[in-house]
Amino acid sequence: MKVSQIYEITNDIAKELLGEETVVKEDLSNIVELGEAFENLKDGYDNYVRALSDKVGKMIFVDRVYRGRAPSVFMDGWEFGSILEKVSAKMPTATENESWELVDGTSYDPNIFYKPTVEAKFWNHRVTFEVPISITQKQVQSAFTSVVQLNAFISMIYTAVENAMTIRLDALIMRTINNMTAETIYDAYKGAALTGAGNARAVNLLYLYNNRPGAGAAITAEQAMTDPSFIRFAALTMRNYADYMSVMSTVFNVGGEERHTPPDRLHWVVLSAFYSAADVYLQSDTFHDDYTRLPGGETVPFWQGSGPDFGFSSVSSINVKTASNNNVEASGILAVMFDTFALGVTNMDRRVTTNYNGKAEFWNQWHKMDAGYFNDLNENFVVFFVA
Repeated sequence: MKVSQIYEITNDIAKELLGEETVVKEDLSNIVELGEAFENLKDGYDNYVRALSDKVGKMIFVDRVYRGRAPSVFMDGWEFGSILEKVSAKMPTATENESWELVDGTSYDPNIFYKPTVEAKFWNHRVTFEVPISITQKQVQSAFTSVVQLNAFISMIYTAVENAMTIRLDALIMRTINNMTAETIYDAYKGAALTGAGNARAVNLLYLYNNRPGAGAAITAEQAMTDPSFIRFAALTMRNYADYMSVMSTVFNVGGEERHTPPDRLHWVVLSAFYSAADVYLQSDTFHDDYTRLPGGETVPFWQGSGPDFGFSSVSSINVKTASNNNVEASGILAVMFDTFALGVTNMDRRVTTNYNGKAEFWNQWHKMDAGYFNDLNENFVVFFVA
């Protein structure tokens, strides 16, 4: 074990803390240890005879379960069959009320058949992956001093596997949302630059803000994230849309179907950078934060990836080829709101299969997952962005 004398630097530190000296450059190389791999361990002997190897006094296992950050869009599953069928009925049209148009001698036929207009959509696609891991006992027991340590070690490995499954499931859920976002944006802009107002489903908040009546100097997407006036405008617009979507309409879904989304069926997902900006720039200077607060929902740190620095251009972007084979690259996405039935994860099946190799004395395990990820362009979905 390496032991360093640091009395001199502690004297200097004390003088800095007491104000007797100005802050000076400190050499911390003899105080803080960064750790190293076993094969690089140089000071592994005692400080008496210099021949006895030091022993491990405490083992810390990095066993931390990752809970995930993806929005909760799970739906139910089923054991038999594979197809998801969704049935909807169109609203019938009104006809003349003949009760108030009676004519003497006229026959009124009550036996006309009025066929309802019903349509069904089907989804029959699954995606799958597995995470393999091998577990041993005999071969690793020599590294521990008790069964408690061995169990903690094995538990850590299983946690790592679980985290690997969680992060991949999170990513697939986000891709389900990103595809719906991209399909909605493509429907509005048909591959052109996202510089115009968009439509009722793809809402360019920056364009609307810069072109509103009485607008001052135009701001950029980056400036919008710290502009209280813009954030208030965005919060107001989003609140209004949540109310608009509760009314029966055909304008909030790509398919143009008659749909409404009541508040208990409305799902909100907001970019956390924008949600935090709204909290900091709006709630910090008001006594009535309910008037300016965003309408709630879940937050995500990014849509597709964080980039190396969690920059706004990275966390707010998607770059995908959609399920309908359209290429969409968009940045500045702040939030999406959608109907519960617009997208989701169905029939998720997680299981583990095991095989024991008696010759080599180890267990192989395959952690498998199958699920269906669906979008329905006939259901309400709105994306808010700045471009």
